[in-house]
Amino acid sequence: MTESFRPRRSALFLPASNPTALAKARELAADVVILDLEDAVAPDHKLAARAAAVAAVQEGGFGQRELVVRTNGITTPWGPDDLAALAEAGPDAVLVPKVSSPAEVRAYDAALAAAPAHTRLWIMIETCACVPQLHQIAACSADTRLAGFVLGTNDLSKEMRARLTPARTPFLPILTMAVSAARAHGLIVLDGVCNEFRDLAIVQAEAEQGLEFGFDGKSLIHPNQIAPVNAVFSPDANQIAWAETVVAAFAQPDNAGKGAIQAGGRMVELLHLEQAQHLLAVARAISAGT
Repeated sequence: MTESFRPRRSALFLPASNPTALAKARELAADVVILDLEDAVAPDHKLAARAAAVAAVQEGGFGQRELVVRTNGITTPWGPDDLAALAEAGPDAVLVPKVSSPAEVRAYDAALAAAPAHTRLWIMIETCACVPQLHQIAACSADTRLAGFVLGTNDLSKEMRARLTPARTPFLPILTMAVSAARAHGLIVLDGVCNEFRDLAIVQAEAEQGLEFGFDGKSLIHPNQIAPVNAVFSPDANQIAWAETVVAAFAQPDNAGKGAIQAGGRMVELLHLEQAQHLLAVARAISAGT
């Protein structure tokens, strides 16, 4: 499975302080498991949560799931030690909160200097201050470990004093800007959490909105959300069939070197070939991981 097409349909946040959740995480169908040391852990449990997260990374057993740990902020009493411990443990990625500037990205990158090469840096996009700088922040990927954005719509709602409804109307421009900045610089980009986990129709609708915006997947707060979100972000049979038709049409000798051809009764261009190849690669990666 290549890095470019690793499925990241569902990224489940779990408190690292909860041993039962850690045990279950190895069996859940989430593509990404995010062990949380920040919001989900009370101050009195921060040290124990860090130790549990490091132990989980070292023990492994997560299979094809990508293992990420969200640390406390670098300016908090726990952040520097979180980063040092995780640099030594070497998860797939370290997710850091409330990044507002390129300088902060570089500070986190420096704190992870001793980490193995495979450990990437993901950042939460959840402050008002970061919004005008999204492209500059994403551009740090050229010479740092930065590899991913995760939207933090709850914190954005708090800072903006905006209502976070299922339609997410106040946040739509930020979703667009985050995706475009991520795509411009080759980053993974995951949509924010849906706070509803009982009404799965709401979860599905929000996931469909995220797919429409171009996100790779969605972050989650409850295992109940995994199945509907995975379904939304998985190519369906019709999409796969169409992609195969486009790829096969461009592979015909008569179409060699052409920029626009007919396929399945439609006109398609090379950009559609690239989209079809990407979709098929994602479908193969999902199949390989199931």
